Amino acid sequence: MIEADEIIMTTQTYMNLSTSELINMALARKEGVLAANQALTVTTGLRTGRSPKDRFIVKDNMTENAVDWNTTNQAISSEKFSALWQRASDYLQTKESAFVSYLKVGAEEKLSLTVKVKTELAWHNLFTRIMFIRPDKPITTDQPDQWTLLCVPSFKTDPTRDGVNSDAAVILNFAERRILICGTYYAGEMKKAMFSVLNFLLPEQEILPMHCAANVGKDGKTALFFGLSGTGKTTLSADPERYLIGDDEHGWGEEGVFNFEGGCYAKCIDLSQEREPVIWDAIRYGSVMENVVLNSDTKEPDYTDVSLTQNTRAAYPREFIPLRVEANQADQPNAVLFLTCDLYGVLPPVARLTKEQAAYYFLSGYTALVGSTEVGQGAGIKQTFSTCFGAPFFPRAAGEYANLLMKRLENWDAQVYLVNTGWTGGTHGQGGNRFSIPTTRAVVRAIVNGDLRDAQYETLPGFNLSIPKEVADVDAKVLNPRQAWTNTQEYDDCARILIEKFTDNFKKFDVSNAILSAGPKLD
Repeated sequence: MIEADEIIMTTQTYMNLSTSELINMALARKEGVLAANQALTVTTGLRTGRSPKDRFIVKDNMTENAVDWNTTNQAISSEKFSALWQRASDYLQTKESAFVSYLKVGAEEKLSLTVKVKTELAWHNLFTRIMFIRPDKPITTDQPDQWTLLCVPSFKTDPTRDGVNSDAAVILNFAERRILICGTYYAGEMKKAMFSVLNFLLPEQEILPMHCAANVGKDGKTALFFGLSGTGKTTLSADPERYLIGDDEHGWGEEGVFNFEGGCYAKCIDLSQEREPVIWDAIRYGSVMENVVLNSDTKEPDYTDVSLTQNTRAAYPREFIPLRVEANQADQPNAVLFLTCDLYGVLPPVARLTKEQAAYYFLSGYTALVGSTEVGQGAGIKQTFSTCFGAPFFPRAAGEYANLLMKRLENWDAQVYLVNTGWTGGTHGQGGNRFSIPTTRAVVRAIVNGDLRDAQYETLPGFNLSIPKEVADVDAKVLNPRQAWTNTQEYDDCARILIEKFTDNFKKFDVSNAILSAGPKLD
């Protein structure tokens, strides 16, 4: 066994390589192959999604009273972190090469962070060059107040020695502005780690961090799309008729909306050129595909093959989207969409929410887990409540984010809508059908065009939701979900089950009576 003082420091560090240079390095090092569409295609081994049980936050004077400590925000000591950081750094020094890029997160200059990304793999560095924001002028030396992200996937942790749960760990140290990722090859951990950093820091600046996509119409009106992975954020925001800001992470403050990232990270399962042409065309040379199976002869990607995982992914830069907002930020939103994937088939395709209902459904975060985004989630789809439509990424108490949402809604005339991208006419697996992408696009079009602001509405009993009586290009019989079922008694039974789940889930929140009474109620 090699002792620490016997390590020969021969690592060559490559600084700020270009996209093509990183691709060439990845190919030469056999980290991946080029697909027929010229995207660099890689596999991530056993972990094909995030590993929430392996995520920790250093508990110190800065975080002790600010973080909502729970099974998602797990605590680890500064001493354990420092020792593990040193071990991972020493281990990387035994490797032939390492890759460093200086990047940014946050398109709002006054709020952006510089991050020094140091990776064991060339393709991981390429991923961050795609997903983070490349500075206008290359940065070559350490900056004041910069963050450092160290990713060493082949270094395995020891739970007994390191105070972690497995052979992998993702650890955020806010006081030292460091992130350590080891034992996992899944690149999404890097982007979500920096997302969590901004989610912790920005509320102190009165900025609402959001797990949402954002785009702008030709009329200059901004729309936000909240939702978990697989429920439609990337697909619906990549609209051929609108200008994209970003597909996943944004901030909302007094100056408007701004993107945290410089790229998009789309799910590839069942990707279709016909249904999702913007995403299809963006996957080309300069992008990365994770765990997408290629035809052994032609190297054509088979987006229907989920033999490695249902969480197949593609990362591509915003520049690959022809219609995009160049500034990567926009004015205050006019429309806010909560994308919920309802497996019970009892929620309408669209409902208009009051501000109090918006707070209720934001805190509830009712939707579905789609396509094994997390390790251990398994295949298939299952119902969940994910606070703020992104519970795994928000270190602070949920109420802080909900209060910021209410403040934004009170200060700006943004209408909030609940949009069901899930099932209708029955439950998942029991006679129901999932809303088609064209149907949901028609709903979204009516929202962002302002057609639903002055539409005629009726009230859906139990949920007390305002549902439109008519939406262009949408079959009227599905607008009221009860009428879409052939057996209304079965609908009532399923609605009752879901309302009970909402009620039970919401007991953990301490909110005003106005917000509490805005939720669904049993007759």
